[in-house]
Amino acid sequence: MALLQYVVNGVLVGALYAALAVGFSLVWGVLNVINMMHGSFVVLGAYFALIAVGQYGVPPLAAAVLVAAAMFALGYLVQRGLINRVLAEPMLTTLTLTFGLDLILNNAMIQSFSATPRSLALSYGSIGIAGVELPVSRLIAMGVAVLLTALLMVLLRFTQLGRSIIAARMDSFAAGLLGVNVPQVYAVTFGIGALMAGVAGCAIAIVFPITPVMSGVFLGKAFVICILGGLGSVSGAIVGGLALGLLESFGAVAFGSQWASTVGFVLMLLVLVVMPSGLAGRKGFE
Repeated sequence: MALLQYVVNGVLVGALYAALAVGFSLVWGVLNVINMMHGSFVVLGAYFALIAVGQYGVPPLAAAVLVAAAMFALGYLVQRGLINRVLAEPMLTTLTLTFGLDLILNNAMIQSFSATPRSLALSYGSIGIAGVELPVSRLIAMGVAVLLTALLMVLLRFTQLGRSIIAARMDSFAAGLLGVNVPQVYAVTFGIGALMAGVAGCAIAIVFPITPVMSGVFLGKAFVICILGGLGSVSGAIVGGLALGLLESFGAVAFGSQWASTVGFVLMLLVLVVMPSGLAGRKGFE
């Protein structure tokens, strides 16, 4: 039963990791931009939810919807107003720009919210099935993450916007010739990435305490998941997130909780050497 409990814990956390990383992977794959602000977007979304629920009494799910709208608007404006101006420059330029913006945003959050850890702390008890304990709060967080990821997959597969995003990712010049407004698609994609990060932050705040200094941790996990699963693929982010969640669950048991994250980075290096395209990497999206 202990083995099954570790698997369940890994899957519950892995679903959160998948939602955390899919927006990062999407922006990197479509815009060829390594968004160093992604971890701070996760934290900012979590704090928006904490304020909405704690200070204004907004129901948690309604707060997630509000956070989604706010984070999309923020991401859209950042891309159109700043990042879009340097997209034609080498990747180092966009990397430096997003790194600088991340420093500003992270310091602003520390000044505004302090570094004291906070969480939504929703206590709904747990459900016992076959000797396995399933905390209801973690199930809710997992449900939000799975729903969010599924909606993104539907968007990419079955909508005109999704087809435009895929076309821009495959060949932006050809997409433009076919009538796709590539700058608009890039801004919307960046907004979707920020939306995914913010709502993932809401879900994570249900399970773990959040503090602004954790932005680097979330960014690092997004990197690991993208490498494990494959860049630019929603299914790859799911595979990578679940793999990292299970690795950390069993790594904490085998080596101690302080080494759990190290296990994921070691595997990332092995995957880079053996399977550079990742466990589920492919050209394009789906």
